[in-house]
Amino acid sequence: MTHVVTESCIRCKYTDCVDVCPVDCFREGPNMLVIDPDECIDCAVCIPECPVNAIFAEEDVPANQVAFTKLNADLSHAPGWKSITKRKPALPDAEEWKDKTDKLKELVR
Repeated sequence: MTHVVTESCIRCKYTDCVDVCPVDCFREGPNMLVIDPDECIDCAVCIPECPVNAIFAEEDVPANQVAFTKLNADLSHAPGWKSITKRKPALPDAEEWKDKTDKLKELVR
């Protein structure tokens, strides 16, 4: 079992979740974080830390976000998506994007 970062993270990239992860399973892309399913230990400490409610246990991912399970797995091993272990500032326009939906087209891979 793993946890999944969903669409709400796109163009926000809050990193509060990274500080609490005991196994450093987060990977950072240009405008989103993902979770490496091979590293995640299903501890769930990241879920309440996300200010945009973008993280779900795999079995709780909303139906319209299920594709993000595979997307997390793929991007966590993609070139350029590196491990992130310390909190960083959110993207400069995160506040503008945090409540928007239908952001998949905004994802920079």
